[in-house]
Amino acid sequence: MIQKNLDSSLRFGFLIHDVSRLRRIVVDRALKPLGLTRSQWWVLAFLSRRDGMTQTALAADLDLTKVAIGGLVDRMESAGFVERRADERDARARRVYLTRSGQKLVTTIRESVDAVEADILATVSEDELDAAAIVLVKIKNRLLELAGGEAEGGQDLDL
Repeated sequence: MIQKNLDSSLRFGFLIHDVSRLRRIVVDRALKPLGLTRSQWWVLAFLSRRDGMTQTALAADLDLTKVAIGGLVDRMESAGFVERRADERDARARRVYLTRSGQKLVTTIRESVDAVEADILATVSEDELDAAAIVLVKIKNRLLELAGGEAEGGQDLDL
């Protein structure tokens, strides 16, 4: 294994954290007119990729407790964006599905996020973006190896 400069490694880690945090702030601001919280748009985003997730899987992917996801899904179900259904194979499990209204909202979110992403990446070339993605995928795969069974989620997410 090649020894890396610790300062560079730490700086890289902080940079990833800062970019992620600032991106969430900018996306939150773009979605604020829709009246959605970050937690709500994340639920919609995950369901848009894997509709019918169990509440337990959704909680794990969003790094929330089962109680927290239960309350969040309750509010989103009351608003008409999602619905719960019993799992056909496991009577104890509940699966969460987007409603037609939720699917329409996901389309609106995608349009808003697409515009924000284009603005965020305006100064980055396609080649630079591809190179950065290759590095981040390598790091992600290594982190998944190191985390073992603890990181069941880790799904790629694009609205």
